[in-house]
Amino acid sequence: MNYSYYEIAMLFFAYSFFAWLAETSVATIKEKDFRNRGFASGPFCFIYGFTGVLLTVFLQELKNDTFFLFLGSMVVATAVEWFTGKCLERMKQKKWWDYSRKKWNFDGYICLQYSLLWGLLGFFAVRYVNGFMLALFHILPELVRIIAIWGLLAVGFLDFFGSLLSVYHVEEKLPRVLRWNNRLQGWTYRFAAKVAGHIEDRIGRAYPSTAREGTEQREKDLEKCSFVQLFWLFCIGAFLGDVVETIFCRITAGVWMSRSSLVWGHFSIVWGLAIALVTALLYKDRDKQEHHIFWVGMFLGGAYEYICSVFTEILFGKVFWDYSEMPFNLGGRINLLYCFFWGIAAVVWMKGLYPKFSRLIEVILKKTGRVLTIAFMIFIAVDICVSVLALIRYDTRAAGNPAVHKWERVMDESFDDDRMEQIYPNAIQQ
Repeated sequence: MNYSYYEIAMLFFAYSFFAWLAETSVATIKEKDFRNRGFASGPFCFIYGFTGVLLTVFLQELKNDTFFLFLGSMVVATAVEWFTGKCLERMKQKKWWDYSRKKWNFDGYICLQYSLLWGLLGFFAVRYVNGFMLALFHILPELVRIIAIWGLLAVGFLDFFGSLLSVYHVEEKLPRVLRWNNRLQGWTYRFAAKVAGHIEDRIGRAYPSTAREGTEQREKDLEKCSFVQLFWLFCIGAFLGDVVETIFCRITAGVWMSRSSLVWGHFSIVWGLAIALVTALLYKDRDKQEHHIFWVGMFLGGAYEYICSVFTEILFGKVFWDYSEMPFNLGGRINLLYCFFWGIAAVVWMKGLYPKFSRLIEVILKKTGRVLTIAFMIFIAVDICVSVLALIRYDTRAAGNPAVHKWERVMDESFDDDRMEQIYPNAIQQ
């Protein structure tokens, strides 16, 4: 089933609101005073809305497979929870929730009990709740639906932006946004008072159990992992990933095969993004034991590869890899063997390669300043844009559509079918 943008937005705000309602009510009754269980000021837990949409879009093909829908929901939701916790910690050096006291927890951000709960909730959401909410949504007149969605988008944007300013204590620079946030907090407070029944006169912080972690030295180290460094790590990871996959195909299949994601150069975008993400998320954990990094890499790598597979198929209408013939695969998109490989790669990268490449990047920046970085950023951006256009035209050309616009004729001349088949030999038309 293909969802419209308005339907996706409706599901996002519906899940954000109902999750806020459930979490705030439970926490308020438990703590005997008001606990706003969201990052934002309004009655929204945006992370639940994002997760609900993610499950709706990427797990739709598993809707009729009970076990794998439950398993996929559990894996994706747990990955989002861990990723969000790490990002929030990076923002203010705080833990916004902590499961350290629960059994079978990992890193204090995820635990088996909640992972099972996310799997169950995701299963019911994709299998039953989405259809019910969409049916109610379509009862409304079209004009009302459009106005409601745009209104919610405006409120949600101002709410999130204002809350972000408050986190960084720069709200005085935009007093109008601050006044709007304060007003929204007042509405939220009055609404929650009616729901929970045990509300005091003040608004509690989103997660009262936050704890500051790390030392001054770690904060200084964290500052070194800048955007520029992550960009170079992305480029290095993309190149190394392409080389590793090419050699692996040669060893296992006996043929030299292009594994590049781009039309110019040997770069695998999937690997580049994976290296940048794992570095940003595990940078502070690089001194932990190897098994810690292995399980994180295995878990997140599998979820990441699955999402990339669905995303590229939706965007380009092609399947770029298929593991259907391999044992222990999920929809042909991931398999257990390669998930182990993701875990091993995470350990090798964080323990062995990353420190060396980090020093290399420092030398590059010291010798060339930002000139080489900016030039390479422009090249990569142009390469990605041209690759996207070439793939789009490759798909429309396969459907028998003639070139109408000038860019289509340029793509036909520069990247005909023979060249595209050489660059993307595993691309399968869907």
